[in-house]
Amino acid sequence: MRPSGVSNVLTITLLSLSSLAANAESDYLFTNGHLITMASPDVIQADLLVRDGRIKTMGRDLGTSVNTTVIDMRGGYLIPGLAEMHAHVPAPNQGQQYRDDVLFLWIAHGITTARGMLGHPDHLALKQALMDHRVSGPRLITSGPSFNGNSVSSPDQAREMVRAQKAAGYDFLKIHPGLTLAEYDAMAEEARLQGIGFAGHVPAAVGLTHALERRQLTIDHLDGYIAALVPEPDAHGNRVRAGFGVGLTPHADITRLVDLVRQTHRAGAWIVPTQTLLENSSSTESAEELISRAQNVYLPRTLLANFSRRARNAARNEDLGTSFLELRSHIIKSLHDGGVGILLGSDSPQYFNVPGVSIHRELESMVAAGLTPYEALATGTTNPARFFGLEKEFGRLQPGLAADLVWLSRNPLENIANSRSIEGVMIRGRWMDKRMREAGLADIARRNGGS
Repeated sequence: MRPSGVSNVLTITLLSLSSLAANAESDYLFTNGHLITMASPDVIQADLLVRDGRIKTMGRDLGTSVNTTVIDMRGGYLIPGLAEMHAHVPAPNQGQQYRDDVLFLWIAHGITTARGMLGHPDHLALKQALMDHRVSGPRLITSGPSFNGNSVSSPDQAREMVRAQKAAGYDFLKIHPGLTLAEYDAMAEEARLQGIGFAGHVPAAVGLTHALERRQLTIDHLDGYIAALVPEPDAHGNRVRAGFGVGLTPHADITRLVDLVRQTHRAGAWIVPTQTLLENSSSTESAEELISRAQNVYLPRTLLANFSRRARNAARNEDLGTSFLELRSHIIKSLHDGGVGILLGSDSPQYFNVPGVSIHRELESMVAAGLTPYEALATGTTNPARFFGLEKEFGRLQPGLAADLVWLSRNPLENIANSRSIEGVMIRGRWMDKRMREAGLADIARRNGGS
């Protein structure tokens, strides 16, 4: 019986799941291709055998049996599945069909792990259903409902909320803006006592340095970094709180970055830049360019209309927007060079960040910031595995690890945009071929009014 709160998946995906379930006992041999194992930047020419949802072995002349499904990669490239480390799984009030579409869009674009950044009680049942392959989608690691200025009213209530979320079984706590310093500290102390981490935004009353001192697990959106580069940020009023510091860009003292990088590294915090989200909200594209993106066909019409209104009403300052994004890129590269772990996350499905599609734009943004294609891929493969302490579960092509695989027709190490050349995806041993993938995508597009 399906757990409470877990809906049926979209029609085409149900057909896909039937095919996946029918082949669940099959071995899969990926042959005639190249492996990007992520153990190093080297590309090796070898076959890979999957058995019982795990990578069994890699090499040459592996052999087949009557139960082996042979996948001829035709010279293509096999990489580990990607992670979306700032994902928003739709809540029940957004509709079950929409939620299932989002899950499908993620796996169709090679995302086999998602860190849910705004949890709901239904997501706990969903998490198990995903692992059991009763719902098609990525491995889910989820926060509970967020700690913010509306959900938290006192330090004592913050402590109680920590205890409740730990008892409920959430994986970590999500921080949003609005907490007072006393509320944040109470939350952090109780989280330490309960053995649960916290991640997300940096409340303005807390500040980046204090969040690092309290061992916040991740700083998402680079929240607080530009404000920390400004000698007296409060002198600029509400600009401290707006747009992740965009208005503070002209006042940033870049010489302060060296110390911030050291502090971040010393604290062991990880960074989820969500650079594409800020690119969308900057002035680098006009409202009409944002609205006319081809991938918007995968968004519900009501959501696209909401985004379109925001885009048309947004104030634009091209010079400031360009400087803001350049400063963010410089911060990302400096943190990476300073040994701080970067995690791939795009904040989908938020402002024009179409689930799945946006993670490939985020990879391109990491390369534009100065990471190599291999380093960019690591932010979505080996780095998330390290962050979660699940290096024996996923993140590389290695015998014994889960068979989370993406077959690409072109080499992403030569051009990171080749990460989009998806021929098929395997989710913990379940195979989605190109026909199933394209049929599912077409179904979502038709339902949203596309051709």
